[in-house]
This record gives sequence, structure tokens and C-alpha cells, in this order.
Amino acid sequence: MRPLAWFAELSVRERRTVCAGFGGYAADSFDFMIYSFLVPTLIATWGMTKSEAGMIATGALISSAAGGWLAGILADRYGRVRVLQSTIAAFAVCTFLSGFTHSFWQLFATRTLQGFGFGGEWSVVTMMVAETIRTPAHRGKAVGTVQCSWSFGWAAAALVYWGAFAWLPETYAWRACFWVGLLPALWIIYVRRNLRDPDVFVATRAAREAGLDRSHFLHIFARPYLATTLLASLLCTGMLGGYYAITTWLPTYLKLERHLSVFGTSGYLIVLIAGSAVGYIVGAVLSDRLGRRPTFMLFALGSFALAMIYTMLPITDHAMLALGFALGVVMQGIFAGIGAYLSELYPHSIRGSGQGFCYNVGRGTGSFFPLLVGALSQTTMLAKAIGLVAGAGYLLVVGAALLLPETKGKVLGGVDVGASR
Repeated sequence: MRPLAWFAELSVRERRTVCAGFGGYAADSFDFMIYSFLVPTLIATWGMTKSEAGMIATGALISSAAGGWLAGILADRYGRVRVLQSTIAAFAVCTFLSGFTHSFWQLFATRTLQGFGFGGEWSVVTMMVAETIRTPAHRGKAVGTVQCSWSFGWAAAALVYWGAFAWLPETYAWRACFWVGLLPALWIIYVRRNLRDPDVFVATRAAREAGLDRSHFLHIFARPYLATTLLASLLCTGMLGGYYAITTWLPTYLKLERHLSVFGTSGYLIVLIAGSAVGYIVGAVLSDRLGRRPTFMLFALGSFALAMIYTMLPITDHAMLALGFALGVVMQGIFAGIGAYLSELYPHSIRGSGQGFCYNVGRGTGSFFPLLVGALSQTTMLAKAIGLVAGAGYLLVVGAALLLPETKGKVLGGVDVGASR
């Protein structure tokens, strides 16, 4: 069976939505991940401590939590496409401005502002794709494919980092990496020309305007959804916290503790990123075949085991390179089904609010994981700090997934007017 046969079965509108989401999320990834490559340079240039570097990452993630929830609320009210364009513009402009900063506090401010757009873009893109795909059997693969673009944006960040430092003086190279972050704003043109709001959303908005639906974002805390909201938030906290603990600090670990060059660091990360691209596809397929919850638990346990081996054992550089691919597979594959899953947990009228809240509370809480790694690394080896913090996050995923319902095969058609009152 051809792996992309399902894509050929989509309508033109569905394919355009998947492509738009793919490009938008790749741009989101580039603008976020470029900072992790620049941490060692900023530590050397500005004399920042590891804790301060962690604070910048945490500030962006906390604001992304607020931005994601706000974008979800606004998308429920004003439309998916309009809010998507705003989030892309926000993170692109703020990344560009980061290239003009001259101190820790200036960069902290621009990266924190960038976080609002970064967090909002994911919430709107995954929800929009999930609502547009008509066939439940393809929803996980479609949303997972969109999230696979994170690996492409991450790879682009690695290549820009390598190219900038290979061709420019270090004084300007790190600034150029941020300036390139303005280019994703051009993706807004494609979004404007090719997308329109999903039919499900249009019908739900019409019902609200007719007075048939009186739901609002606080209904995600009502009795039918409270347990789901809390558990889904914990699920996302474990996923994102483990991921942030590893990816924020891995370039610094490779350069400062493994003593790799810029080229060597980029090479190791490209292997990890290649594994992550494969992981997204594998995770997307498994989420549609095995179900959302079993897939989350499988990848969480794999991430836990490999994070321990990768950071705790005295392995050689060559073994580390080989394990990096496997770590990328499980660490990223765990996210393949989360966008579809969160969309399936809530009715149409509060889907944006619920999905935006759960994922971005997870993002905000998980944002403290890099800060915790930075703090622990003051008294222990950085590798050990990364392993302990990331491992705790992945165990949290397993616990939350065991308590949440399975949604594989759920149909998102129709308008649930009464379900969210």
C-alpha cells in the first residue's frame, strides 16, 4: 500500500488546507527553534548564565501558552483563517526584531512577544485541518503530516545556523539567524488565497448568531468536560516538557560538554531531525490504526528509555549519533496524533477554546522544564539534568493517557448546539 495514498483521496480543498498548515507550522518551528542554536553564542557574547538562557526560553513558552488559548478563543469567534494570518505575522515580526537586541532583557522581551504568535499558530492550524478532513480514518494522518513540518522548520534552522556562522563573523551571524525569521510572513499570501474556514465552523457560527448556541470558553470547565480538560492538559505538559527539556539544551550540551564544533553540532542535530520527520509519519499512521492513547503511551515509553540512555550512559560519539535518530523518532512521533485527539475531545462550539487551553497550558507548564534543567545543571552535569527532567515528563504522559478516553474514528460532522450549553 502506498504510504501517501490517503492524500490522493482528499479533495482539492482538503489538500490545500494540509499544505497551508504544513508551511505555516514549518515557519513556526524555524522561528522558535533558531534560538536553541544560538544559546552558546549568546552565553559567550553577553555573558549570560545558563539559568538566564533558560529564562528566555521559558518566557517565550509561557507567553505561547497565553497566545495559544487566546487564539483558540478568537478562532471560535472570528474564524480560523483570519486568526491564523495574525499569528504568523506576530511570530515572524518578533523573531526579526530579536536580531536587533543588545542585552538579555531586550531579547527576553522580543522572544516573549514572539511566543504569543508561536503558540496561537499551532492551535489554529491543527484545529482547522482536523475540521476540514471529512474522513475520520485520515484525520490523524493529515494532522500528523502537518505536524511533521516541524522537523522541516527545525532542519531549516540548523542549516541557517550553519550557513550564517560559516559565512559571517560571529558578531553578525547570530543576528542574521533571527532576521531570516521574517521570511515566513510571506506564507500569509498563500493562506489568504487558498483557504476558507471549515464548513463545521461556519455552521457553528451561524447557529451562534441565530441564538441557538450560547456556549463560551468557560464551558471547557463545566462538569461534562472538566476531567477531560485537566487530564488533557497534563498529557500535553508531559509531552511538551520532555521535548523542551531535550531540544532547548541539546545544542549547548553538544558544544559545551561534548566539545563539538558548529559543524559537528549541526550534523548531530540533522540526524535527530531526520528521525523526528520519520517519527511524525509513523506516529500519524499508528494513531489512526492503533488509536490515539496506545500510540501516546508507546512513544512516551520509548522517549523515556532513550532519553535515559542518551544522557545518562557514557556512550561514544558514534553511538550517540545512531541513537539520535531513534530518539528523534519517538520524541517527535508522540505529537503526531495530539492535534486530532484534542479536536475530537470537544464539541464544535468550544473546540478552539478546549484545544487551545489544554495544549497551551501544557506548553506553559512545560516551559518550566528548560528552566529546571538550567537550574539543576548548576549543581550536576547538564546531561543528567536533561535526562531527569525529560524522563519525568514522559512518565506523566503515560499516566494521563491511561485515564483519558479513546476517540479513534470519531466523526466531526454536524453542529452540537446543545452539547456545550
